[in-house]
Amino acid sequence: MSAAGSNDRAGFEHLLRLGDSALVHGQRLSEWCGHGPALEEDIALANIALDCVGQARLLLALAGTREGLNRDEDALAYLRDEAAFRNYTLLELPNGHGPRDDYAITVVRGFLHAALQVHLWPALAACADHELAAIAARSINEARAHLRHFGQWVVRLGDGTDTSHARTAVALERLFPYTNEFWSPDPVEAALADAGRGVVVASLKSAWDHTVNPVLSEAGLSRPPDSRFMSTGKLGRHSEHLGPMLAEMQALARAHPGARW
Repeated sequence: MSAAGSNDRAGFEHLLRLGDSALVHGQRLSEWCGHGPALEEDIALANIALDCVGQARLLLALAGTREGLNRDEDALAYLRDEAAFRNYTLLELPNGHGPRDDYAITVVRGFLHAALQVHLWPALAACADHELAAIAARSINEARAHLRHFGQWVVRLGDGTDTSHARTAVALERLFPYTNEFWSPDPVEAALADAGRGVVVASLKSAWDHTVNPVLSEAGLSRPPDSRFMSTGKLGRHSEHLGPMLAEMQALARAHPGARW
């Protein structure tokens, strides 16, 4: 039994936020499988998606233990409805505009999120929740690799042709306001931080800024101005895009409940 104990509601919610964000991001990245702009990049995105799904499995398995209702990671991933998910809204947005995928969307989203993860995982690796700290510690190098990959592509596209620059600038303008959700305070983060079992993510904003700004500058991209827009995915209030994504992701498990391969 963890020191956190069973029926730990705050810990459960926190683990859902981490696990759901990893799962949803991995699902969106997996949609590029077989459709990447180059074979090497197709494989790279699949590997990053697998990293995210691996993180999600560990986090959701631990969440199920903390919940105390005998739900494993598969039940939490495949048998919850949209309102029960706690991922950042940024990560559920589609890979493009309407039916057309846009690689700039995936690159910018991956970069903005990885720039948070490279600071969040080390902070959680030092927390008093030893089970979460162990998962965080093994995720640090993955986050650094993801940041390096997506950051290189931000520069490559932003400092590339007029077309690639314009599309990357549009992606940045569209996605950047969703990062406000990273910094929005709430009782779950505050309670766990006070207990030494988590971190108030807003405390990482300065480090995130110092990670993001130089890459945007090297790419010749202007950082969008601050806005008051606030998405609420981590509170269970999502965009219209999560439901259809979950319907596709969960279809097989729901059609054959309890099946094993």
